[in-house]
Amino acid sequence: MTNPVSKLTGLLLLGLVRLLTGAQARWWGCPPKAEQRIYFANHQSHADLVLIWAALPEELRSITRPIAAKDYWTTGRFKHWITRSVFNAIYVERSRSKDANGADGPDPLEPLIEALQSGDSIILFPEGTRGHAEEPQAFKAGLYNLALRFPDVVLVPAWIANVQRVMPKGEVIPVPVLCSVTFGAPVALQSGEERKAFLERARAAVMALRDV
Repeated sequence: MTNPVSKLTGLLLLGLVRLLTGAQARWWGCPPKAEQRIYFANHQSHADLVLIWAALPEELRSITRPIAAKDYWTTGRFKHWITRSVFNAIYVERSRSKDANGADGPDPLEPLIEALQSGDSIILFPEGTRGHAEEPQAFKAGLYNLALRFPDVVLVPAWIANVQRVMPKGEVIPVPVLCSVTFGAPVALQSGEERKAFLERARAAVMALRDV
């Protein structure tokens, strides 16, 4: 059962985000549908996960978990609480750690694999870190590895527009700016498709949504 405080906070945050940004969802290539999906989008702001969460209809928000960088979203009690209790986020390490003996630590994809095995949908930013250019950075291998392991999960590209202008660098108060999330046609990993080719095609599918 959802904690009443978490639910109320979620509703207040949803109202605030929509007031500041409009959080417009544009379902251009597919309808909003309660099926297991990986939404993958461009990444230019820490607010990206909040905006794409707010853009989803309620029935999809309840089954969709955003990916959150553990080193950022768990610093500070409020950020940690809101990502855990309101967004039900999946915390991930941005890079693979080493143990005391120099061996590779846990696979950073493991929390995502567990969520998908449990039937959740997820929101993923394949660039890994925020970019500052107009075009997304090259996608990392995670999206390909998940597509390979979960062939029945629908891969939906998304383009997040204007969110980086809501909180300009050096500002502490959000600026009202109309933002949108455009969801495109699903992308499927083809039989025998190599990782590089798939990731380039997935990135192109995200970029193609800029001018829709």
